[in-house]
Amino acid sequence: MTSLVRHVTIDCADAYALASFWAAVLDAKLADDDEPGDPEASVESPGANLLFIQVPEVKAVKNRVHLDLQPQDRTRDEEIERVLALGATLLDDRRNADGTGWATLADPEGNEFCVERSVQERAATS
Repeated sequence: MTSLVRHVTIDCADAYALASFWAAVLDAKLADDDEPGDPEASVESPGANLLFIQVPEVKAVKNRVHLDLQPQDRTRDEEIERVLALGATLLDDRRNADGTGWATLADPEGNEFCVERSVQERAATS
């Protein structure tokens, strides 16, 4: 038997707050026993479980690994606006006039992630 990825772990300053942001982004839920002030919190999502661990160091450089989001029930642009309203920041807009491309955003603690086109948008431009 091979190993499986149990969850993706993200270091952060406030595990519960950042997990709450990502739960809203992914329309997922926090683990039942997570509470404000906990040193770790997890988001249970159909795509991937995320584990947030509180660490004393601040984020200093660009992530070596990041999440790529693909909207399931809205367009890329609608999803970008939605996550911006939840507290994300736009870092790099790579959207093209022909509908291709993506945007790189940061979560409230500065971790980069991208929002790509939905399956329907990809099919329309292929």
